[in-house]
Amino acid sequence: MRALRYVLFVLLLVLITGYPAPARTAELTQDDIDFRKLTIDKPNNQHLNYRLFVPLGYDSKRKYPLVLFLHGAAGRGSDNIKQLTGGNHIGTHFWISREVQNTFPAFVLVPQCPSGENWSEPELNRPSPALLLTMDALLKTQREFSVDPDRVYVVGQSMGGLGVYSLVQNCPNQWAAAVVISAFDNFTNLLALTSVPLWVFQGGADSSVPIDTVRDMVRQLKKARADLRYTEYHKAGHEIWDRAFAEPDLLPWLSSRVRKTEGQLGSGSPPQKP
Repeated sequence: MRALRYVLFVLLLVLITGYPAPARTAELTQDDIDFRKLTIDKPNNQHLNYRLFVPLGYDSKRKYPLVLFLHGAAGRGSDNIKQLTGGNHIGTHFWISREVQNTFPAFVLVPQCPSGENWSEPELNRPSPALLLTMDALLKTQREFSVDPDRVYVVGQSMGGLGVYSLVQNCPNQWAAAVVISAFDNFTNLLALTSVPLWVFQGGADSSVPIDTVRDMVRQLKKARADLRYTEYHKAGHEIWDRAFAEPDLLPWLSSRVRKTEGQLGSGSPPQKP
């Protein structure tokens, strides 16, 4: 009603005065409506942009699952936009679709890694400053909203997959399940990886991630009796997001997972400042 009154007022002003209508301010995008624009600021110029989707009809008396999505390299920046768009659009918007939210009403937390940084390096699995701030954003969300601590999931594609491997190996007690798409890792804590259900997607003709490396990783995980599901797309390249998020079993598999108790977990320790 207020918006209608404003439009009528502007039209009346134009008719009476002959002045052109005032320039409109930048309009909100659908992502601005769906995902709240938020930041984390800490001493020593530590800053992280992130977006948060809150389930429609949120009820603080209920406990909700949460999906932490780590974007690929193209999402890096400082605009708090690119982590939701381009190649990251499918992976972020899959979770907020009406179809998914009707059966799996979850929070979706989407941080943005700054330009020139990575979520983690696969050689050491040491969390980057942006990944540590992401954990702060997760903790802040858990304090402000009714998030089920036993149903927090981490999903990452390409560079984001490096972050998933790092988080699972450094703090396995945080996650109910993990999904990695088009990424590799030099395991530094294989035992921790066996503690968290993991689904790995990989293109057989990926020119960025050597398929032989991923297959060797899969062999290591299977030998260690990890709770692993592996999907390899024959002759597919690096960008397999559309196929991975179209898998009919993905949502049932992930949503049925609940965090294991401490006695069942590997020996991972909380991430430390680099």
